[in-house]
Amino acid sequence: MNTVPKLKLDRSMEMYEEAKKLSPGGLMGIRRPYNFVEGEYPIFIERGYGGHIVDVDGNDYIDMLCAYGPIILGYNEPEINDAVKEQLEKGFCFSLVQEVQNTLSQRLIDLIPSAEMVVLAKTGSDVTSIAVRIARAYNGKNKILRCGYHGWHDWCVEVHGGVPQAILDLTVEFPYGDLDALEATLKEHGDDAACIIITPVGHPLAAPVVAPPEGYLKGVRELADKYETILIFDEIRTGFRVALGGAQERYNVTPDISVFGKAMANGYPISACVGKTEFMKVLEKQAFVSSTFFPNSLEMVASMKCIDILQRENVMDAVWERGTTFMNEMTRLVEESQVPASTSGIPPMPFITFEKADDQYKQRRTFFYTETIRRGLFIQPYHHGYICHRHTDEDLKNALGAIEEALKATHKAYPLKK
Repeated sequence: MNTVPKLKLDRSMEMYEEAKKLSPGGLMGIRRPYNFVEGEYPIFIERGYGGHIVDVDGNDYIDMLCAYGPIILGYNEPEINDAVKEQLEKGFCFSLVQEVQNTLSQRLIDLIPSAEMVVLAKTGSDVTSIAVRIARAYNGKNKILRCGYHGWHDWCVEVHGGVPQAILDLTVEFPYGDLDALEATLKEHGDDAACIIITPVGHPLAAPVVAPPEGYLKGVRELADKYETILIFDEIRTGFRVALGGAQERYNVTPDISVFGKAMANGYPISACVGKTEFMKVLEKQAFVSSTFFPNSLEMVASMKCIDILQRENVMDAVWERGTTFMNEMTRLVEESQVPASTSGIPPMPFITFEKADDQYKQRRTFFYTETIRRGLFIQPYHHGYICHRHTDEDLKNALGAIEEALKATHKAYPLKK
């Protein structure tokens, strides 16, 4: 059925078999092969450049997964590399902090509407958990009202093995885009609701990314105020990609606390919890957060240089413009293909969703992604893609060509059942 040959992945598969003897599952979480197309996708990467990655077998791909979001500029950015090397000469891990902590914190305060004070950490899960701890410490309430994916810690994890039921019972999920459902949840749990935490550009679990409906975020803000609970925006994906100030800047709704990560430093592990002073101050005495590695400065220096480039080269405008063109063309290709699918997401984060039009939709999806990876386009069946700054016009043209050919092959292999 396939129109192009399977990629040579011998070395990747050998290394995977070795890895499974060394680590549970060989590798963790969403990077495991079953999240792609097993036997068709590489498992180990050798290097990256621009908007491309090269696997250990030498296959070169246009990478539109961008390390699940951190690569906002491109791989192997010389200016960031040079800044990090310069900092290496001074050292980066000490018993005390270095000056760049203040410099970066002020930069974030200047950029992000909700930022009056900053806590720097390493991962998205770090700062979402810091944010809810702040909320609980501030108002003495226990329950967390959540919408979207917020990390792997006990209060927000979806696979419940190893998490006490008493902790799970303190987190209540509500659907994205439905203010009535949120108010009903607040009426039921509001007396003990420490916070509402939401991905402002919707990322419901196991569903496509969606732009906020008109007035939705404003309505969420109003409900948080009405029921006297703290509003947290999880901007791990949207910060430094939807806008430098995050979705809160683009959609003009300011939360009490927000968290940033992923694209902050073009791949270096750093995240930030920012918020209004009255809430953040609880970390001085009422709540405790600490880590040996939170103050490490290499990531801070990388973030400063990343922000320099984002501002200097007007990256957000460029990504939105090119992403809009890409998404419009991708939508046209899907609509003309007669494949039961649709496009979703926003221009910096495009995705193709395969509709449950018949009992072949899973096979159709698997076949399509097999066809795209064989054509050198690295996208993921279950996760939206990303546009990065170093994706060239030729990259995006070739990506669309791979999508067009894969759609044609998919329609031929799995026509819609009447």
